[in-house]
Amino acid sequence: MKGLILAAGRGTRLRPLTHTRPKPVIRLGGKPIIYYAVENLFEAGITEVGVVVSPDTQEDIRQALKDFPGVQITYIVQEQALGIAHAVGTAKEWLGQSPFVLYLGDNLFQHGIKPFVEAFKPGIGAVIALVRVPDPRQFGVAVLEQGRIVKLLEKPKDPPSDLAVAGVYVFSPTIMEIIANLKPSARGEYEITDAIQALMDQGHTVLGQEITGWWKDTGRPADLLDANRLLLVEQKSPTPVVEGHVHDSQITGRVVIEKGAVVKNSTVLGPVHIAQNAMIEGAYIGPFTSVGPNATVRQAEVEFSILEDGAVVEDVPLRLHECILGVGARVTRRNGLPKAHKLVLGDLSSLELA
Repeated sequence: MKGLILAAGRGTRLRPLTHTRPKPVIRLGGKPIIYYAVENLFEAGITEVGVVVSPDTQEDIRQALKDFPGVQITYIVQEQALGIAHAVGTAKEWLGQSPFVLYLGDNLFQHGIKPFVEAFKPGIGAVIALVRVPDPRQFGVAVLEQGRIVKLLEKPKDPPSDLAVAGVYVFSPTIMEIIANLKPSARGEYEITDAIQALMDQGHTVLGQEITGWWKDTGRPADLLDANRLLLVEQKSPTPVVEGHVHDSQITGRVVIEKGAVVKNSTVLGPVHIAQNAMIEGAYIGPFTSVGPNATVRQAEVEFSILEDGAVVEDVPLRLHECILGVGARVTRRNGLPKAHKLVLGDLSSLELA
């Protein structure tokens, strides 16, 4: 069995974070989101992985996955974003006649995907991961009868159930024949839900299986913060794991400090992840915070936040809370006159001043 990860999307709901880099490379809990997808596939016994990328995202995705041993990764370019089924179709030659796991590269699963892979048997058309959600109108929605999906609708205005399609599907190669003859939907995309419905219409068995534990679709900033929180809580050691340098500081709880990171005269209250070569000085790092590689927090307080690679928070008098700082973003204190706020914000930015 092969694995196919989709990572060609534009991530428009996360702009401006995704204006210059794709959503799957955003770091949560110390790793790029897409890294967790490859980990889950590997833990399910899958070592051949294809990653569908766009011409704009391929280099960032390659860099995020360059250090994953034991997995053979092939990159497949989708020139136009025309829907999930279209993305699968671009991998037709690479997939061949192999059954495969389709994994949306921005989804996170607490307990991985092994149960869905194990549920797939010869003669089954597909196994679909399902999750109960309070408002299923933004998802594909399944109607389940005795473990079999009998109907599937894409973002219905009046959902027939609360079972949403999560980001993992296990398919027999039969789905490729259906995708090859699929027609675009009203919004001009080739929908994977339409392909699955056609699979059922042809008499193939499609099983629905609910996930265990939590599941996150990291589509919005609040989702990123919550997913980061959940992943930090999952850090294995309940006591600090210090590989960097700590001087005159208080480190408490589930805290990881990677090699090359420096913490001086600071308080770090876990769960927290501080990546390699980060600098924490005269600072407070509160729970549910990820500090990216080469980031700096100096004379400032940060909690429940995500700081990406090279971000800087320096000499800020107010505590930063529920913040996401992109690569190289800076939050500093202005000295001198005039006493005014100086801002450079990209499209769709959000700023709240206390």
